[in-house]
Amino acid sequence: MGARRYFDLIAWQKARLLNKQVYLASRSWPTEERFGLTSQIRSAAVSVMANIAEGSGRGSDADFLRFLRIANGSVMEIESHLYAALDLQFMPAESHAGLLAQAQEVGRILNGLMDSLERKDSR
Repeated sequence: MGARRYFDLIAWQKARLLNKQVYLASRSWPTEERFGLTSQIRSAAVSVMANIAEGSGRGSDADFLRFLRIANGSVMEIESHLYAALDLQFMPAESHAGLLAQAQEVGRILNGLMDSLERKDSR
């Protein structure tokens, strides 16, 4: 495995944009949710970025793959929290749809990267 600079990875770049949008969208959520849903979705968004970065620096494809799987799990968590926010009317449907599409894009990119590492490992 060659050295990876996490900030050059499209997955990390897209996760960074998702993180920013999650923070901006959740600013308007009810104050009483600061330690509830707001904290949970923000934590998940930061986790995606952090796990891509940490995995890229671990030194092996197997470790990188493990951290990408964790990041992908956090993407699923974001999606679930977005549905909760929509159901609780914390955000309009248009905002929900846009953020959900961003999260799904990050998930697709992560899945592609994981597939690539798994194919490389099976050779």
